[in-house]
Amino acid sequence: MTTAAIIVAAGRGQRAGGGVPKQWRAMGGRRVADWTIDRFEGLVDHIVLVLAVDDTAVWDEFNNTKLILAAGDADRAGSVRNGLQALEAYGVEKVLIHDVARPCVSARVIRDVLDALDTLPAAAPGLAVTDALWTGDGSLVTGTQDRSGLFAAQTPQGFHYGAITAAHAAHPGGAADDVEVARAAGIDVAIIPGDADNLKITRPEDFDRAERIMGMNMDVRLGNGYDVHRFGDGDHVILCGVQVPHDRGLQGHSDADVGMHAVTDAIYGALAQGDIGQHFPPSDPQWKGAASEIFLRHAVDLAGQMGYAISNVDCTLVCEFPKIGPHAEAMRTQMARIMGLRSDQVSVKATTSERLGFTGRSEGIASLATACLVKS
Repeated sequence: MTTAAIIVAAGRGQRAGGGVPKQWRAMGGRRVADWTIDRFEGLVDHIVLVLAVDDTAVWDEFNNTKLILAAGDADRAGSVRNGLQALEAYGVEKVLIHDVARPCVSARVIRDVLDALDTLPAAAPGLAVTDALWTGDGSLVTGTQDRSGLFAAQTPQGFHYGAITAAHAAHPGGAADDVEVARAAGIDVAIIPGDADNLKITRPEDFDRAERIMGMNMDVRLGNGYDVHRFGDGDHVILCGVQVPHDRGLQGHSDADVGMHAVTDAIYGALAQGDIGQHFPPSDPQWKGAASEIFLRHAVDLAGQMGYAISNVDCTLVCEFPKIGPHAEAMRTQMARIMGLRSDQVSVKATTSERLGFTGRSEGIASLATACLVKS
């Protein structure tokens, strides 16, 4: 099922100060919008970034990326409609609509909204109001308000693409958010648990709070992997998912992809979940000749189930031959595809051992890998 996220980033956000729209202000060494976009990378198939028409420098910056760009409108609803229209040719079935000023949204919230759409027409995260509520005239309390049944709305708000597109087309405008648009069209919207850390940056002090949230929730894990396979008969080797012509092949119970095995073990190591042999025992005949992509996908899925996102992986292949350089970019692309990462999150490089040891004698290939995982 094809999924997409629309990140609405066309507002001016002047209350946050700083002299520029809040989404383009720096926070933790990057802009707010950059953090927000990263939260959706790998979790949806397409990302639409809705930009103000006069933000020409930003248009130029994102124009040659994988992002789909759409022009903002006079109000938020118009910007969302333009974002929905930009997805028309992509066959999207589930769409998330998110405020760019919520850079702390967790992978758990994003996944929960997407999963809810498997059985529900719409879903959105919300937090039950727990504080006492007052009415006032600006200086004095004039009364109290019952908080029963009240929720603070958050994003991303999730819908089936056709339904929310039709709802926006029929709405007269002035809605506070997309849930209001959906309800006006008769669409039931389920409330899923929100996250107190999923704040919307509005005031200058919110930047400090967002940085604290990211810092306090930072659980970074590193894992190392190492693998070796000897040469045998054959006319090619498979390295990091790419078939490389060679006068010998690599021997192994599976397809002997030494690079992919090392990366897989690095992920398992970061999770403290053993190694490939524990999850896919070589004594089990079903894995005879299996594609190593199966193992790597399992490690990546396990990381997601445990609440971790893969930040980057670094793989080094140690061999005299074949030469890796001509194939390194294809290897990066293939590994990134399997792991749901950008290619700039995957490093594949090679070195020789200066004719020393078993790799120097061209008896086999070794690989070392490091994986960095971050709690999402």
